[in-house]
Amino acid sequence: MNKRLIQILGFLLSTLGWVFVLCTIAMDYWRITQYGGQGGSFVITNLWYWSNLWKDCSTDTTAVDDCREFPALWTVTSLIHAVRGLIMCGIGLGFIAIVLCFLGMECTYIGGAKKTKDKQLFAGALLHFAGGVSDISAYGIYSNSITRIAFAPTAGIGVLRYDVGPPIFLGFVGSSFILLGAVLYAVTVFRAICPQSKVVNASERGIYLSPRSRGQTLYSAHHKPSKQYGTYIGSAQSTSSRISKNSQATLIRLSERDAFV
Repeated sequence: MNKRLIQILGFLLSTLGWVFVLCTIAMDYWRITQYGGQGGSFVITNLWYWSNLWKDCSTDTTAVDDCREFPALWTVTSLIHAVRGLIMCGIGLGFIAIVLCFLGMECTYIGGAKKTKDKQLFAGALLHFAGGVSDISAYGIYSNSITRIAFAPTAGIGVLRYDVGPPIFLGFVGSSFILLGAVLYAVTVFRAICPQSKVVNASERGIYLSPRSRGQTLYSAHHKPSKQYGTYIGSAQSTSSRISKNSQATLIRLSERDAFV
């Protein structure tokens, strides 16, 4: 696939995921449960209890909401503090990443030279990945607190068993889109940021190698042996490599003496 198409797809996925995460901040029904609705009486009473990051509410059959907003920061539980902080951190990193990725895409004509644009895009991909991990951690912590009570064998008096609401699922989908977009960004510029080392062959640099040394390494091809063993040009032996007859006779005598001993 073309590099530009991959970057455009990554931009659409990451931006759409960031918008999904941003929308979940203002959505209701992060957790919801139903109470009542039993038959056998003339009036069927039904109540829905639901919560988000900012308030706890109840809704009756007449569609009247009775909400209690969290009054101050220090009165909120540590769970809500952690979820809020992680999501806000993910949204902030995502906004910076969107700007960097828009400037670093190949199809845009702003952002500087090609190498600078690749660095900007890679930095945006890292920020997107960090923001996506922060977002998905927030939704995981919140959903874990719900399911831990919902599937507990026993619960205390007055403790409601909530179900996971639609914003949690939307947040998981948005976080997955952000992570997938970051991976697509990184794939297109990874080779430009971290180039692969190339081994240069001696023949490509114009260095002549004799037929006898073409199968050797670059070091052995340039290594010149000592002259006492003779020098070779091509496959023919030079005159300086011939051993004198006197030295040959000496070697024969030494070998005969060793054999006699």
